[in-house]
Amino acid sequence: MPVRVVDTATPSSQPSPGQETNSVHPSPPSCSLLSAGRCFAGTQNVSSLQKDEAWKVNVRIHGCDLEQGYLCGTMEALNVPLADTPVLTFWEGEIVDAKNYTFFTGKWEASPEDDIRHWSKFPSFTPLLSQVETDGGKSLDLSNYPHIFMRWKEQYFVNVGVDCGLTIAGFYYVCFSCSDGSISGFYYDPSSRMTWEQIH
Repeated sequence: MPVRVVDTATPSSQPSPGQETNSVHPSPPSCSLLSAGRCFAGTQNVSSLQKDEAWKVNVRIHGCDLEQGYLCGTMEALNVPLADTPVLTFWEGEIVDAKNYTFFTGKWEASPEDDIRHWSKFPSFTPLLSQVETDGGKSLDLSNYPHIFMRWKEQYFVNVGVDCGLTIAGFYYVCFSCSDGSISGFYYDPSSRMTWEQIH
């Protein structure tokens, strides 16, 4: 099966929609737990009107550039009900740092209201809420904040076809703890019938 080759060492220097070019903000926190080669294991819980499911997931960071607010990696879903094999996807991420990206997504059919609703599911976001409601968090200094907020967008299936029983049409709102390296996330897909999907 052909696999698209992606050069992850040099992300595009052109700002995309929702991306900020303002350079007055300090760099995001340096966190050794969020770096290329790091692996994380956890569970993905899916809840819909018809059923609740859970399966194990493994996440691997393949590239991370804090200055550009970029990272990429793979996510492996194990024991997916309709798949005969573990499902591996490649994803690219945006680090919310008020320099490259704000808390407002500005694409993928996510409105500012959708953003606020999903970010608010993370307790560590609560102290930032009022400023994010005002300007998307553009004026926040997140350089010493103990959590890193990100969006992860799966780009393609690596080892299976699109009929594997999973969708990659949406994206994840992700919160990473710099103190213990834990990750939690919520999936957003406006066309999905899933009421919520969470990784932790």
